[in-house]
Amino acid sequence: MFWRPAFEVDLGSVLGPLKRGRGSLNILTDERGITWLASNTPDGPGTLALRKLTDGRIEAAAWGQGKDRLLTGVPALLGANDDDSGFVAHHDVVARARRENPGLRLGATGVVWDWLVLAVLEQKVTGKEAIRSWAELCRRFGAPAPGPGPERLRVPPTPVALRSLPDWHWHRAGVDIKRRTALLNAARVAHHLERAVELRGIEGRHLLRHVPGIGVWTAAEIAQRAWGDPDAVSFGDYNIPSMVGNAVLGLKLDDAGMAEVLAPYAPQRQRAVRYLEAAGHRRPRFGPRIELRDYRAM
Repeated sequence: MFWRPAFEVDLGSVLGPLKRGRGSLNILTDERGITWLASNTPDGPGTLALRKLTDGRIEAAAWGQGKDRLLTGVPALLGANDDDSGFVAHHDVVARARRENPGLRLGATGVVWDWLVLAVLEQKVTGKEAIRSWAELCRRFGAPAPGPGPERLRVPPTPVALRSLPDWHWHRAGVDIKRRTALLNAARVAHHLERAVELRGIEGRHLLRHVPGIGVWTAAEIAQRAWGDPDAVSFGDYNIPSMVGNAVLGLKLDDAGMAEVLAPYAPQRQRAVRYLEAAGHRRPRFGPRIELRDYRAM
């Protein structure tokens, strides 16, 4: 399949929020520049391969039970449904970031479950801890990705697979009881949660938050990836309030302060955050880092 977008597509930029370095066994870019995405779609597992051609077209191929859904979803995945026409930059730093990143798009995978698992694993732990757990679960309890993709490409574990894991497997993956319980709660109603993609916005996030263990932060992280929610800010994040505060005001902010700064951007507050991230703004080093823990040794 070939698709010619009406806008400039930067695969690295639009798919960047899905990646977690070498721990991302479900999304990889090979030495030929082909990006591979393995997913649990509502139709079953599938693999999508994407490559940008020199003439600007996107070449896509897919395999597995979910291949038709994955191919149909390519435009949305790459931001074709993202509408920033009502966005107004209320701060100079945001306006500058927008000028420097004219191709920024919020993509939508159309899938809740895979990104729910990753978001829950990232609750209240360091990035290294979460990536280690994510890679362990995908490698040991996910499935080989359909098609001719890289050997290490894996479809994330299904709800059924996670529900069948004994305690010691969770322990080996470094997943504590709180996150494990949240994942098991979600696994029991996983099919129902996919409806959040259709509801979108606040309604979609509220549906996700009906699951014990999924709060504002986790629902926002899922919404950003499942349907490209432009207003789903990750309140409760360790880094984002400080990043926003430092970029806009030169100050360290908490959630309340960030909410005040971002209020004029509603209903596109997350888009403002993404522009700042795309421009390279990061949380300044105010103090000691979060301690890296290894639950496998406990």
